[in-house]
Parts: sequence; C-alpha cells; structure tokens
Amino acid sequence: MSDEKNQVQGKDKSGAESLVETLVDAGVEVCFANPGTSEMHFVAALDNNPQMRCVLGLFEGVVTGAADGYGRMKGSPAATLTHLGPGLGNGLANLHNAKKARTPVVNVIGDHATFHRKYDAPLTSDVEGIAKPISGWVKVSQSADDVAQDGAEAVQASMAPPGQVASLILPADTAWNRTTAVAKPLPLKQPAPVNTDNVDDTARALKSGEPCVMLINGILTAERLAMADRVAQATGARVVTDTFVSRSQRGAGRAEAMRLPYFGEQAAEVLKGTKHLILISTQPPITFFAYPDKPNWLTPEGCELHTLVERDGDIDGALEALIDAVGAQTVQPNLVEFARPDMPKGELNPQSIGQSLAHLFPENAIVVDEGGTCGGGCTAATRTSAPHDWLMLTGGSIGYGLPAATGAAIACPGRQVISLNGDGSAMYTLQALWTQVRENLNITTIIFANRKYAILQVEFGRVGAHNPGPKAMSMLDLTKPELNWASLAEGMGMPAWRATSLEQFNKALKASLETQGPSLIEAMV
Repeated sequence: MSDEKNQVQGKDKSGAESLVETLVDAGVEVCFANPGTSEMHFVAALDNNPQMRCVLGLFEGVVTGAADGYGRMKGSPAATLTHLGPGLGNGLANLHNAKKARTPVVNVIGDHATFHRKYDAPLTSDVEGIAKPISGWVKVSQSADDVAQDGAEAVQASMAPPGQVASLILPADTAWNRTTAVAKPLPLKQPAPVNTDNVDDTARALKSGEPCVMLINGILTAERLAMADRVAQATGARVVTDTFVSRSQRGAGRAEAMRLPYFGEQAAEVLKGTKHLILISTQPPITFFAYPDKPNWLTPEGCELHTLVERDGDIDGALEALIDAVGAQTVQPNLVEFARPDMPKGELNPQSIGQSLAHLFPENAIVVDEGGTCGGGCTAATRTSAPHDWLMLTGGSIGYGLPAATGAAIACPGRQVISLNGDGSAMYTLQALWTQVRENLNITTIIFANRKYAILQVEFGRVGAHNPGPKAMSMLDLTKPELNWASLAEGMGMPAWRATSLEQFNKALKASLETQGPSLIEAMV
C-alpha cells in the first residue's frame, strides 16, 4: 500500500500525538516506558489518549523484557519508549531475548532534534547502529508528517511472521512539530504458504521405516503439539522441542513432546541413531556454547535433514498437510492425564519446591521460567498439572524472568502468573518488582536463593579452564554480602517471605496464590 493511499488528513496535532493515535488504531494497547527529555512530547501524547495504557519501568531492561512477555502471550506487540542510544542500550539484553523468541515488539526510541545532532551533545549516539542488531526493521522519522505512516509500518513489520522487533527512532522535533497526517493500519503480512514439495519430502522420510525425529520450535500451541503427536504415532517418529522455546502450552489434556537437553552430550544421546531429522520452524540443533574437544553440531553423522516449514511459514497448515500425507487423519493424540501430587514433606530443595507448586498449581496459569539450575524440579513436577503456558529464556541473556512475568500479567490480567527465578539472574532486573506493585499484578515470584551463579560453576569445568582457585570462585559467589530478597521486595512495597524450611515454603506459596496482587517467596535452597 502506498504512503499516499494510507495517509489521510486529520485535525492538527503533534507528531507524537499522531503516532500514539496510529499505534492505538493498529491494536497496540500498552506502552512500557522509561522516558527522558526527548520523549516528553510522546509522554504528553500518551496522557491525551486514554486507549493507550502506560506502564513505567525503572530500568530499560524491565521495559523491553515486559514487552517480550506481553508479546509472547498476546500475539501482538506492545510499544516500548526509551531515551536515545544509552536508554535503548540498557534494554538490549531483553530485546535480544525477544529477537530469539520472534516476539512482536514496537520500539519507539527518542532522539535529539534533527537540527541538534550536528553539535555532538553529551547524549548524541548512533541510535540506528545500536538498534540494528536486535531489530528486524529500523526506521528514522524525518518529519512530523511522516510519523503516523512510520508508526503504521512499524506495527506491520513487528507482526511479519513469525514476529520481530521493529524500532522507530523519533527525533524530538518530529514529535513536537504539528501535522495533520493520519495513517490507517496496514494489512498484516501472512505466513509463507505451505510448500508441498517439503511436505512430500518429509512424508517420504517418515514412511521410510528409518528412525525419525521431528524437531519443533515456535509458539507451541496445544493444537500444534497434538498434530505433531498424531504424525509421530502414525509413523513411529519422535517429537522433540528445542531446548528453549518462547511459549509452550502444556499440562493435562494436552500432548507433550520431549525437550532437547541443554548439555550437548545429553542432547547427542537423545538424537543418536536418528536417520532423518525433520525441522519444523527451527534450525539444525547445536550446543549453546562451543567447548574444547566436544562436538557443537548435534545432527548425527549420516542423518539427513528435512525442512517441513521455515520460521516464516504456515506451521499449522504444514502440519495439517503432513497428517494427510502420512495417513494420520483418524489418529487421536496422546494427551497428558491430570495428576496432583501430595503436598511434600522433608527437605527444602528444587525438587520439593516443584512438588509443592504442582500440588497448589492454579488453573490456566502462566509460568515464566528463569529458574536456571534450580528450575528443573518445577518443570518436571507440573507436567501433569492443570493446562498452562510455559515461557522460557530463549536468548540466554539473563534478567528476563521478572520483566517477562510483568508483561505476561498485563497481557492476561485474569490469569495467575508464576515467576521462577535464580537469585543471581533476578538481580539484573529486580526493579520489575516495583512495577508489579505499582500495577497490582497477580504474580507469585519464587526466588531460588542458592547464593551463587551455579550454572557458571558447572561451565567452569566444561570449557576446560584450570581448577578454579579462591579468586576465580569469588566471581561466581553471591554471599559477600548476602542478598536478602525478602527485604528487597518489601522495600518496593511487595509482601514477601523468606523460607528456610519446606514447611515455611508450603505455607508461603499457599498464601501467595490465594492473595490478589504480587508477592515474593525467597526459598533458601
């Protein structure tokens, strides 16, 4: 659609007001913001438009991580508002996670007025250069008359299948200058159509009688997992998900798939003997890092790769076509049966915490998992719980858990959010707790307080480094001084408990889940 056809004339307003109006008309309902001077006209425009919800984050990593969690659950973008290059830079880690999750996000980044850039003021920076590595689309508005159209294009770009980060840079004068331009929402781009050659090739592999694995990523809806399970039953293939997926619908009444292990040796064992590896919205599996004298390419030798559907393709349509191609039309999926474990007794550890959570697990919950080395107990224990969504750390950049839980709670206000966090990673974005209190979000945060960067202690040996001495180990230790998460939460107005026994944890978790609003449990594991 041309700019001329999309732009119409409206009443006189600021460029910022035209942008907010365009975003709202295109379905963007929330703006997570940490603004500065250059964004004040955008802030004023937010104040003038009651249809846009404004959520303040005290650090840009909270803003961007919340937009990631929101987009994963909503399926459409939130906006972020950050201040010039340094402000955007503060939010890059969680935008990296959003990029890897293929989450739709619209960044609005304020910049100096166009006529001020040449003076190299203290905050002058290469905003485009900072935005490009984490964005699928970047544009700089050139005038107030362009802003509305640029905003419509940003929303459209963010929703390009399967989703991406779109960054619109807004010089201050394009925000404060007056305009009559208005832009209509642009049509959304559709997934690439099903490739019948890929379906036929995949079907031949599945019917070959040789060992096959279907490796799947993307938004793993209950429907997609059920379709993959039907194909697997009809052909004898196995369904395996990538180690980290952006969102998976799991629990009772849903089909499940094995998760590829994190450690390369374990992942290689899972894939051992596979003759046909079928890629569904993913890439060939590799290790998270390279290690000396260890394999990093996990496709077994002699295994043939087949792509059913690329990331920008019609995943549901491809799976439906594959069901027809392998004759699985009448096959019913294997569904997980509901089972609730007894309330645990004994020692407080990640496994008993998982059992306690599974015993008290609410209906239709959203779990945001950044539990690190301690989160596995919750994953295992809740597989037979009531149906729920599980969000994971897709890009490996820690500090995503608390902000993503914030965004997920705003996207789905009627659902209980459970936030699993290691104490070290949560310190990156603990300001999110303040936002959760300010917005009265229904989030139960569990901090696994093991007082160390446990995964790095594991990785120390795996990378082939020398035996660590006191100086090296001090870099992975969080005890001097000791963190007190209950006090940190209470200092931001949040009810909190410190649990040193399983009995204390069980009592705190029950109280948290029964109370509206946010609260935190520090579990001393």
